[in-house]
Amino acid sequence: MRAGVVVAIALVAVVPGCSRDKAHAPAVATRVVSLGPATTEALFAVGAGGSVVGRSQYCDWPPEAAKLPAVGGIEPDIEAILELRPDLVVGPSGGWSAKLTQTLDAHGIASWFPGEVRTLLEVDGLVSTIGARTGHADGAARVVANIDASERAVDRAVERAPRPRTLLVVGIMPVVAAGPGSFADDMLERAGAANVVSDGGPWPVVGFERLAEIDPDVIVDASVAESGGVTRITTQASGWSSLRAVKSGHVVAVADERVLRPGPRVAEGLAVLAHALHPEAVP
Repeated sequence: MRAGVVVAIALVAVVPGCSRDKAHAPAVATRVVSLGPATTEALFAVGAGGSVVGRSQYCDWPPEAAKLPAVGGIEPDIEAILELRPDLVVGPSGGWSAKLTQTLDAHGIASWFPGEVRTLLEVDGLVSTIGARTGHADGAARVVANIDASERAVDRAVERAPRPRTLLVVGIMPVVAAGPGSFADDMLERAGAANVVSDGGPWPVVGFERLAEIDPDVIVDASVAESGGVTRITTQASGWSSLRAVKSGHVVAVADERVLRPGPRVAEGLAVLAHALHPEAVP
């Protein structure tokens, strides 16, 4: 899997994880540094955008977020974070988060570094927690209600549609696919598809021999975000040409970051994926 896809998957966070709250830290955060696209989007969505003072280099939505100071990429710059004088730092957990938590704790700065999101329901948890931590619980409740209503609309649209056996690819060299327990697996289920990868963990590497065995009806190529939106899964591509989905032209390129970003735009991403799989049912 190439670096960009690793980042896209790694920088998602919602479920309870590593967190610290110093007794003298404010109950409602007013200066927040966000280290992941999902938490950054949630902060702006609930109405706390004015409290965000820093972001990771991958936080690109909404547009005003991109104007904020960046404090690193996959690994945050601790000194850059401290210079922004936050009272709360949020984002995904990683190999760096334990050290960062200790440093923030020593400076009296609260933190929330949850683990990887695995379901659409956990996105509601992200939004609700961000709202509570920033004094925007009402805004968070409205966002969650809108997300849930939009997701139910997709549920109704695909309820009677056939469920194609689908492979969702996030990397090509090697082939990395959405497996059980991943956020993308839940997205496929809700979008009206059956994931053909049923074992190997959330993001397994899948060999071409295995691909020939599972032989999906449809391939969703989400790796195109790194190739200018053009799929490399073609009848001329070695290892892919024998697959039924490739031969029948059922390879769908999905470059929309909302599909794999578990933030407040998740329902929009679900609709994009459902339309790709069921264009006749989801406009």
